[in-house]
Amino acid sequence: MAALKIKLVASLEGRTPAQKGTIAGLGLKKFNQEKLLKDTPAIRGMVAKVSHMVTLEQVQGDAPKRKRIKRAKAAENK
Repeated sequence: MAALKIKLVASLEGRTPAQKGTIAGLGLKKFNQEKLLKDTPAIRGMVAKVSHMVTLEQVQGDAPKRKRIKRAKAAENK
């Protein structure tokens, strides 16, 4: 399955809350940060909404699986 390499190339300063939320949903926090995500219609739609702020590159191979944290353990660690 293909994966997408998404890189944040524009600042979040002065952007609308919707654009900031979309960038956060993609897992990007800092300028020039890159993420490797699965190539799904949902991710493609998010990238289309903020295409003026990110670059997109299609790469071969699978995106890394996301780690799941159980809420009970997370609460115990605090």
